[in-house]
Amino acid sequence: MEKPASSLVPRRMVAAIALATLLNPLNSSMIAVALVPIQAEFHAGVGDAAWLIAGFYIAGAVGQPLMGRLADQLGPRRVFLTGLVLAGVAGALAPFAPSIGWLAWLRVLQSIGTSAAYPSGMAMLRAGVASGSRAEAGTPPAGALAVLSIVGNVSAAVGPTLGGALVEVAGWQAIFLVNVPATVLGMLFALRWLPPDQSGAPTGLLRSVVRLIDLPGVALFSFTLGSLLAFLLSLSTGPRWALLPVAPISAVLLVWWEMRARMPFFNVRMLASGRGLVGVYVQFATVNLVFYSVFFSLPLWLEKVRGVGPGQTGLIVMPLTGVGVLATVVAARLIRRWGPRIPLALGAAALCIGVVLLILLQPVTPLASIVVVVAVLGLPNGLLNLSLQALLFRAAPGSEMGAAAGLFQTCRYVGSVLSTSLLGVVFAGGVTSSGLHSLGAALAVLSLLLLVGSVLRLVRPEIGGRS
Repeated sequence: MEKPASSLVPRRMVAAIALATLLNPLNSSMIAVALVPIQAEFHAGVGDAAWLIAGFYIAGAVGQPLMGRLADQLGPRRVFLTGLVLAGVAGALAPFAPSIGWLAWLRVLQSIGTSAAYPSGMAMLRAGVASGSRAEAGTPPAGALAVLSIVGNVSAAVGPTLGGALVEVAGWQAIFLVNVPATVLGMLFALRWLPPDQSGAPTGLLRSVVRLIDLPGVALFSFTLGSLLAFLLSLSTGPRWALLPVAPISAVLLVWWEMRARMPFFNVRMLASGRGLVGVYVQFATVNLVFYSVFFSLPLWLEKVRGVGPGQTGLIVMPLTGVGVLATVVAARLIRRWGPRIPLALGAAALCIGVVLLILLQPVTPLASIVVVVAVLGLPNGLLNLSLQALLFRAAPGSEMGAAAGLFQTCRYVGSVLSTSLLGVVFAGGVTSSGLHSLGAALAVLSLLLLVGSVLRLVRPEIGGRS
């Protein structure tokens, strides 16, 4: 009898990967409570402080696939450790930044460093499963993927709370300095518990890194993504129509260049291989667009329309993450038994129900009923995230697992930024119940499309390729 894929991955290995993967979502959310004291420290405006968030997201969106690409070529453990070093150095230097501009660049370095853990970790998990009897099938280690999913969701959720405590005790510098012991511990665990790379370090390592980085591809990818997001974010204040044609033109140039590049950063051929990766990426971006729209809009509505205080609001939206964690555990069991397609369809159906309930919320709706709605919306968060990770694990070629996982995380960033642009449009005239209902209607359409795609995967598996 074959062992489940999860049993082929040592728990200590999963623990080492999980410790490092929590740093990226943790640092992305901790900064929210430190912006005001940082502005006061450097006498900076809101626009300057906003780059501490925007720079981190943009660097992460590019850094995830870039570090994944390097992990595939140079060895995932080597890149994993390098990322921890970069994150630790950025955390140690940030408190001594002479200006907010320097601090923003250190946040970029921090983002790139913390972006190494997930794609490198996924590459090591894939290699661990490939050493077992189910290598050819690419059976996902549901338990290991569940741990990574739970760690990511919980760390992002507790980030503001932890950050607030650190700022209160030791100032804004503490949210950066906390990364130093965390990265040192992560490196100790990685050196002890992660499997060594199959090939030794290439001679002239720095030269090898430069050779492997497809700089034109990175530039075109960054320009495509940046121009698209800049246009979408401008919709709430006044559309910058000049940016509208930039993204498709640069996307065409990106595809043209990457089809000819010897070592492409954005592997178009991998996406066009019929393995179902494009579908996984589109669905994951859609899931995050819906999730972050709910995550950001509900607190706004509760505080602006219902007059609920920040503390009580935090308690009301807590089930969004808490139920998501429990749903992840359930999803892992379902994936082990039936594969990822059934929990994916169940999650999409639950999402449709949740956003319909969102539309029904009124200023007089009892808070207890709102908590129930939030709990229902938390259920698909766990089911969909883990199911799509498992589909990615199956669909990605083993030799390019790092790059594929990096692009997967890029879709998370894209979804979150798209959600902010959507909120800017629906709440352009202020936060109202009618705006929340309009948002719910838009999310219902997206959720229905997600459900259709998930059901098609279930009844016609050939649509998703190997996935």
